Amino acid sequence: MTTTTDTDKNLDAACASVSSEIARTDSKASLLLAFDGAVLAGLASLADKQLPLATTIFGVLAVIALGVAAVLLLLVVRPRLRGSDRASFPYWARLDEDEIRTCMHGDTRAARVRVLSTIALRKFTQLRHAVDSILTALALLAIAAACAL
Repeated sequence: MTTTTDTDKNLDAACASVSSEIARTDSKASLLLAFDGAVLAGLASLADKQLPLATTIFGVLAVIALGVAAVLLLLVVRPRLRGSDRASFPYWARLDEDEIRTCMHGDTRAARVRVLSTIALRKFTQLRHAVDSILTALALLAIAAACAL
Protein backbone atom coordinates (compact mmCIF):
# COMPACT_ATOMS: atom_id res chain seq x y z
CA MET A 1 0.00 0.00 0.00
CA THR A 2 1.34 3.45 -0.92
CA THR A 3 1.28 5.98 1.88
CA THR A 4 1.26 9.75 1.72
CA THR A 5 4.90 9.65 2.79
CA ASP A 6 5.76 7.43 -0.18
CA THR A 7 3.93 9.82 -2.49
CA ASP A 8 5.75 12.79 -0.97
CA LYS A 9 9.12 11.07 -1.43
CA ASN A 10 8.26 10.10 -5.00
CA LEU A 11 7.14 13.62 -5.92
CA ASP A 12 10.27 15.13 -4.37
CA ALA A 13 12.47 12.60 -6.19
CA ALA A 14 10.67 13.23 -9.49
CA CYS A 15 11.13 17.01 -9.18
CA ALA A 16 14.82 16.56 -8.41
CA SER A 17 15.30 14.00 -11.19
CA VAL A 18 13.68 16.10 -13.91
CA SER A 19 15.55 19.22 -12.76
CA SER A 20 18.77 17.23 -13.02
CA GLU A 21 17.89 16.09 -16.55
CA ILE A 22 17.30 19.70 -17.59
CA ALA A 23 20.72 20.67 -16.23
CA ARG A 24 22.29 17.76 -18.14
CA THR A 25 20.78 18.88 -21.44
CA ASP A 26 22.05 22.42 -20.88
CA SER A 27 25.56 21.10 -20.17
CA LYS A 28 25.53 18.84 -23.21
CA ALA A 29 24.24 21.65 -25.41
CA SER A 30 27.01 23.96 -24.20
CA LEU A 31 29.69 21.39 -25.01
CA LEU A 32 28.20 20.72 -28.43
CA LEU A 33 27.95 24.47 -29.14
CA ALA A 34 31.67 24.79 -28.41
CA PHE A 35 32.43 21.85 -30.72
CA ASP A 36 30.14 23.22 -33.41
CA GLY A 37 31.78 26.65 -33.18
CA ALA A 38 35.27 25.18 -33.40
CA VAL A 39 34.40 23.17 -36.52
CA LEU A 40 32.74 26.20 -38.12
CA ALA A 41 35.81 28.33 -37.32
CA GLY A 42 38.03 25.69 -38.91
CA LEU A 43 35.86 25.60 -42.00
CA ALA A 44 35.85 29.41 -42.20
CA SER A 45 39.64 29.28 -42.51
CA LEU A 46 39.14 27.36 -45.77
CA ALA A 47 36.73 29.90 -47.25
CA ASP A 48 39.36 31.64 -49.38
CA LYS A 49 40.92 28.41 -50.66
CA GLN A 50 40.31 27.13 -54.18
CA LEU A 51 38.82 23.66 -53.70
CA PRO A 52 37.32 21.15 -56.13
CA LEU A 53 33.64 21.81 -56.88
CA ALA A 54 32.40 18.59 -55.18
CA THR A 55 34.44 19.43 -52.05
CA THR A 56 32.98 22.92 -51.98
CA ILE A 57 29.41 21.66 -52.41
CA PHE A 58 29.73 19.07 -49.64
CA GLY A 59 31.52 21.61 -47.46
CA VAL A 60 28.73 24.15 -47.88
CA LEU A 61 26.15 21.49 -47.04
CA ALA A 62 28.16 20.62 -43.92
CA VAL A 63 28.24 24.30 -42.89
CA ILE A 64 24.46 24.48 -43.31
CA ALA A 65 24.03 21.35 -41.18
CA LEU A 66 26.32 22.83 -38.52
CA GLY A 67 24.34 26.06 -38.63
CA VAL A 68 21.11 24.14 -38.09
CA ALA A 69 22.74 22.33 -35.17
CA ALA A 70 23.87 25.63 -33.65
CA VAL A 71 20.34 27.03 -33.83
CA LEU A 72 18.88 23.90 -32.21
CA LEU A 73 21.51 23.99 -29.46
CA LEU A 74 20.81 27.65 -28.80
CA LEU A 75 17.12 26.78 -28.46
CA VAL A 76 18.05 24.13 -25.89
CA VAL A 77 19.78 26.68 -23.64
CA ARG A 78 17.31 29.49 -24.33
CA PRO A 79 15.39 30.33 -21.15
CA ARG A 80 11.72 29.37 -21.00
CA LEU A 81 9.83 32.34 -19.60
CA ARG A 82 6.22 31.75 -20.67
CA GLY A 83 5.02 30.60 -17.26
CA SER A 84 1.28 30.48 -17.81
CA ASP A 85 1.14 27.41 -15.58
CA ARG A 86 0.90 27.78 -11.81
CA ALA A 87 3.99 25.71 -11.07
CA SER A 88 6.85 27.79 -12.41
CA PHE A 89 8.81 30.85 -11.41
CA PRO A 90 7.76 32.97 -14.42
CA TYR A 91 4.16 32.65 -13.23
CA TRP A 92 5.09 33.41 -9.63
CA ALA A 93 7.06 36.48 -10.73
CA ARG A 94 3.82 38.12 -11.88
CA LEU A 95 2.11 37.63 -8.51
CA ASP A 96 2.21 39.83 -5.45
CA GLU A 97 3.18 38.31 -2.09
CA ASP A 98 -0.38 37.53 -1.03
CA GLU A 99 -1.11 35.80 -4.33
CA ILE A 100 2.06 33.76 -3.94
CA ARG A 101 1.00 32.66 -0.44
CA THR A 102 -2.42 31.67 -1.79
CA CYS A 103 -0.79 29.75 -4.63
CA MET A 104 1.42 27.86 -2.16
CA HIS A 105 -1.50 26.48 -0.09
CA GLY A 106 -1.79 23.43 -2.30
CA ASP A 107 0.82 20.84 -3.20
CA THR A 108 2.22 21.92 -6.57
CA ARG A 109 4.83 19.19 -6.91
CA ALA A 110 2.81 17.10 -9.38
CA ALA A 111 2.27 20.17 -11.54
CA ARG A 112 5.97 21.02 -11.28
CA VAL A 113 6.91 17.49 -12.39
CA ARG A 114 4.61 17.93 -15.40
CA VAL A 115 6.01 21.37 -16.29
CA LEU A 116 9.63 20.32 -15.78
CA SER A 117 9.09 17.10 -17.74
CA THR A 118 7.65 19.08 -20.65
CA ILE A 119 10.70 21.37 -20.59
CA ALA A 120 13.09 18.42 -20.37
CA LEU A 121 11.39 16.56 -23.23
CA ARG A 122 11.55 19.64 -25.47
CA LYS A 123 15.22 20.17 -24.65
CA PHE A 124 16.15 16.52 -25.22
CA THR A 125 14.27 16.46 -28.52
CA GLN A 126 16.11 19.57 -29.77
CA LEU A 127 19.41 18.16 -28.47
CA ARG A 128 18.78 14.93 -30.35
CA HIS A 129 18.04 16.79 -33.59
CA ALA A 130 21.18 18.90 -33.10
CA VAL A 131 23.33 15.78 -32.65
CA ASP A 132 21.77 14.27 -35.78
CA SER A 133 22.59 17.48 -37.67
CA ILE A 134 26.20 17.44 -36.41
CA LEU A 135 26.57 13.80 -37.44
CA THR A 136 25.22 14.68 -40.86
CA ALA A 137 27.73 17.53 -41.09
CA LEU A 138 30.60 15.23 -40.14
CA ALA A 139 29.56 12.71 -42.81
CA LEU A 140 29.37 15.53 -45.38
CA LEU A 141 32.82 16.74 -44.32
CA ALA A 142 34.20 13.21 -44.73
CA ILE A 143 32.75 13.11 -48.25
CA ALA A 144 34.16 16.58 -48.97
CA ALA A 145 37.59 15.46 -47.79
CA ALA A 146 37.40 12.34 -49.96
CA CYS A 147 36.47 14.50 -52.97
CA ALA A 148 39.53 16.67 -52.36
CA LEU A 149 41.90 13.70 -52.73
